[in-house]
Amino acid sequence: MKILVTGGAGYIGSHTCVELLQNGYEVIVVDNLCNSKEESLRRVQEITGKSLSFYKVDLLDRDHLDEVFSKHSIQAVVHFAGFKSMGESVSIPLKYFHNNVSGTLILLEVMKKYNIHNFVFSSSAGVYGDVKIVPIPEKAPLGVLNPYSRTKLMIEDILRDLYIAEQAWNIAILRYFNPVGAHPSGKIGEDPNDIPNNLTPYVAQVAIGRRPFVRVWGNDYPTPDGTGIRDYIHIMDLAAGHIKALEKLERNLGLVTYNLGTGRGYSVLEVITAFEKACQQKIPYKIMDRRPGDAAISYADPTKANLELNWYAKRTLEDMCIDTWLWQSQNPCGYP
Repeated sequence: MKILVTGGAGYIGSHTCVELLQNGYEVIVVDNLCNSKEESLRRVQEITGKSLSFYKVDLLDRDHLDEVFSKHSIQAVVHFAGFKSMGESVSIPLKYFHNNVSGTLILLEVMKKYNIHNFVFSSSAGVYGDVKIVPIPEKAPLGVLNPYSRTKLMIEDILRDLYIAEQAWNIAILRYFNPVGAHPSGKIGEDPNDIPNNLTPYVAQVAIGRRPFVRVWGNDYPTPDGTGIRDYIHIMDLAAGHIKALEKLERNLGLVTYNLGTGRGYSVLEVITAFEKACQQKIPYKIMDRRPGDAAISYADPTKANLELNWYAKRTLEDMCIDTWLWQSQNPCGYP
């Protein structure tokens, strides 16, 4: 089965490519490399001993995207491509709406042209907005706190409307919580081009000496230590969820939505403490003002994915920190 992976050179995309190849899928990657590096795909092939096809293509470039579809008998698409910083999206919302939403519309239109209807969408727990009750089930009220999350919710709405209009589509919406960790080989991991927007790569860069301290955004939340609580999921568990989603779509079951999370939350300070244990050194940090658009507490109820996909998050926070540190210590400046 041939799978097109958009954003496949990125953090989640590259790890999912490993899982796809190891499970016998043929992989075609399109990525504009705006926040990723082609080296990750070379290493994916090194890890798996299998080859993939790569095209440096932006989803907004309809003509070149069409060329990729014309060259391959693609049977399903896993869609990761998009800008992903909550904080940045607050300051440049139009850029986020144009890239994330318009790019997805073009992708869906090209898929329709080639009669391809199996689609796995990389959504976010951010669509739950200001969480009132945890753990969060898929049926929880939807709402957003920042433009990045709004693009995810807008795309979800587009997919729901598309399915109502054309039930030939098979769509899996996967709402990620907070992916962390790296492949246990240490060969691939998270390597943002600029200052990391997420906690664990920032902590790792502080530990390796690339940053002076971790910025902790607020310590006055209604949580045990005052810092925000999130559901952190190992990247390899998350990647495995995409295999389960594709298997589900092969049974032609329409539109489905799943949380991919562990069902347990950890505070920012708990993550820092766990990383200190993994790297065996102190991690300096400073308390900053809250960031606009951040929820206090967010963690998943993964029961639906457990029951319907037979998918479970197996790795611990300790595993996540150990694998992150292995990646960062072996690649102190990220990919070459």
